[in-house]
Amino acid sequence: MIRRRTALNLAMGLPLAASLSASLDAMAQTKKDTLVLAMTLEPPGLDPTAGAAAAIGEVVHYNLFETLTKIGADSTIAPLLAQRWTVTPDNKTWAFHLRPGLKFHNGEPCNAAAVKFSFERAAAADSLNKDKAVFSNIVNLSATDDLTLVVTLKNTNPDFLFQIGQATAVIVEPKSAATNNTQPVGTGPFKLESWAKGSALVLARWDGYRDAKAVALRRVTLRFISDASAQVAALMAGDVDLFPRVSAARVLAQFRADKRFQVLVGGSRAKTIVAINNKKRPLDDVRVRRAIACAIDRQQVIDGVAEGFGKPIGSFYVPSAPGYVDLTAVNAYNPDKARALLKEAGITTPLELSLKLPPTPYARQGGEVIAAMLAKVGIVAKQESVEWAQWLSGVYGQKAYDLTIISHVEPLDFGNFARPGYYWNYESPKFNALWAKINATADTPTRLKLMGDAQRLVADDAVAAYLYQPTWITVANARLKGLWREMPIFANDLAALSWS
Repeated sequence: MIRRRTALNLAMGLPLAASLSASLDAMAQTKKDTLVLAMTLEPPGLDPTAGAAAAIGEVVHYNLFETLTKIGADSTIAPLLAQRWTVTPDNKTWAFHLRPGLKFHNGEPCNAAAVKFSFERAAAADSLNKDKAVFSNIVNLSATDDLTLVVTLKNTNPDFLFQIGQATAVIVEPKSAATNNTQPVGTGPFKLESWAKGSALVLARWDGYRDAKAVALRRVTLRFISDASAQVAALMAGDVDLFPRVSAARVLAQFRADKRFQVLVGGSRAKTIVAINNKKRPLDDVRVRRAIACAIDRQQVIDGVAEGFGKPIGSFYVPSAPGYVDLTAVNAYNPDKARALLKEAGITTPLELSLKLPPTPYARQGGEVIAAMLAKVGIVAKQESVEWAQWLSGVYGQKAYDLTIISHVEPLDFGNFARPGYYWNYESPKFNALWAKINATADTPTRLKLMGDAQRLVADDAVAAYLYQPTWITVANARLKGLWREMPIFANDLAALSWS
């Protein structure tokens, strides 16, 4: 193309430099500005403050909706809607100063009143926010002017800046908040263009964004592919440019050897577990829950399901988290002990239990491996594959299950053990008292020591069979820039991406 145009321009008497400049300008104008990103699960809605699915945040967090603070790939906290903040010496009163001129997609101002509304909504009695406890710890909210919000906490919270950077803390426009699940209105660099449920969702760059010129991507199509083989095929065919957290461990060498791709392998704060319904008989007997845990060889699960990409855990905590205690020796793999515990609990084998499996590859493949292990100690785990919406309504919502395999991906979700009515059905006054003490403790070393006690308690109580910390794999087009390697939260920061 350059040669033909240059020859023509020379024939017309135009300078060579001018012809080359014109050709390069034309090429620059056609630089790629679209992206196809694939996800394993389709979100059930688009309001991260009203649903528990991590897939919601994967779509909307930092893209459609924004938060006061922004969490980076390295877990550092940076300003976002709040350009700065101050805190009192007791770490209880925070003053957030917003960027001037912030607007929502519908033109309404994003000011201190909108932030106040968002936090009060998250703490309300009818709130469905899975991090409601974060906002319930707020005892006073005061918008001192349009750009300043003062937040006073009941208990000090060393994780507060991180937590208000998570998807559950997005700032919503008051008049449109009720319809955000299907018609999201935020302050982010993208707007929802279309959503063909079951197929794809399209985001378009919002020209009214405060820094729209810095957003390289004009349009992003998100596809939903749950089958592991189909994920690999879509990447190989070039139908997908980017697949974060892809199930490609078995063929990773193939991608690494192909110059069309880049492969990023990073850590996570996720915990993959066999969740147990603690109130259903005979699972209300701690000996039965311990037997289930002792029947499972964690390393074999990691090798068979995750191709070795994971670290064993003995509690609901990962080695990279502050205050981690290695509890893999608690309820460690011991089939003989599992059989003895079942006998001690008066269980006549075979014991039949349901095992609900959501559509993620790690759950479906893990179901086969774990069911085979449980069978060896006399537990028949009847596998039932369910779609994500069924899992959310039946398992998470109605607690209609015995066992299920799931990854909890949030980094700061240990408080779920004290959450009333949570789907595990775990109720422990001892844990609740310990968690209250943790929340009331400002001294970091003391707090971390108490976190160790909390890890030991839920390990001893065998609330779940704790399996492993996943290692996430991202496969992308080699020319794509701005990707996260480490993933402290499930977010796809689309405004940071560009093509080389």
